[in-house]
Amino acid sequence: MTGTEIRLHQSVMLPQILDVLAIQPDGCYVDGTFGRGGHTAGLLARLGTLGRVIAFDRDPEAIGSRPDLCADPRLELIHQRFSTATDLLEARGLHGHVHGVLLDLGISSPQIDEPSRGFSFRRDGPLDMRMDPSQGQSAAEWLMTASEAEIRDCLWNYGDERKSRQIAARICLLRQTQPIETTRQLAEIVAGIVRGERRIDPATRTFQALRILINNELDELRTGLAKLVDFLGIAGRIAVISFHSLEDRIVKRYFRDLAREVWAPTPTPDAKKYRLVFRKSVVPDEAEIERNPRARSARLRVLERIA
Repeated sequence: MTGTEIRLHQSVMLPQILDVLAIQPDGCYVDGTFGRGGHTAGLLARLGTLGRVIAFDRDPEAIGSRPDLCADPRLELIHQRFSTATDLLEARGLHGHVHGVLLDLGISSPQIDEPSRGFSFRRDGPLDMRMDPSQGQSAAEWLMTASEAEIRDCLWNYGDERKSRQIAARICLLRQTQPIETTRQLAEIVAGIVRGERRIDPATRTFQALRILINNELDELRTGLAKLVDFLGIAGRIAVISFHSLEDRIVKRYFRDLAREVWAPTPTPDAKKYRLVFRKSVVPDEAEIERNPRARSARLRVLERIA
């Protein structure tokens, strides 16, 4: 990846993340979603020689995107989903010793803009959508085998698509004569049914829903949160940036429930305790949104371990 390509991906809310994680120069930090390395680079810039960052990403292209950062001995970069990272962290003796965790749940600009990945309907490409193209079914493969009810439920539950029934029926009808293998094919199917919305492209909700399902994103988030929070030391913080309401709702409820346990009538003496750093989510300022319109939907929530 060239320097220009790195700059094209702008890490969302980077100054806020670095401030809210209260970086300790000799601390240990986990970046569960390396992406193109912007947040990790910011962490490394504030760390001293004894600090370290352990970063994860399931996308092999992301892992290979920043050889400049990988040359830094303070960084360990691993091709792995963040929900499965805890065995590795445990093996390094980090249980209760991590100073900060970051999860940036959005897909990166290079993923969106590269037609071969199949995430976007704006340029034609294979209908893939896998974060890790070496594992699991592509979106095209799933659409060829899923039942009409499964397609309908996916579009409704993960995309809030009001025309989910009609889209599912049309997909199942058309796939009998021709496989739906490209982003343009799917976008045209949806555009023929969803009309009259000028605010967003008709295919937006369908593509979001399929991406979430293909990558099992919501279960990944639930599992990862529960595991990674347990590695925080006292005063350690976990910061999560989400980009749609399904993700944000999971983070909001999980953080809220952990913070409420402080006030339990009969807490166990050795129970870990947490507090919400912000009562409400933090959003990008207008200047950032103007520089990077894709930041508009970002929401930041932060939880701190206090005992």
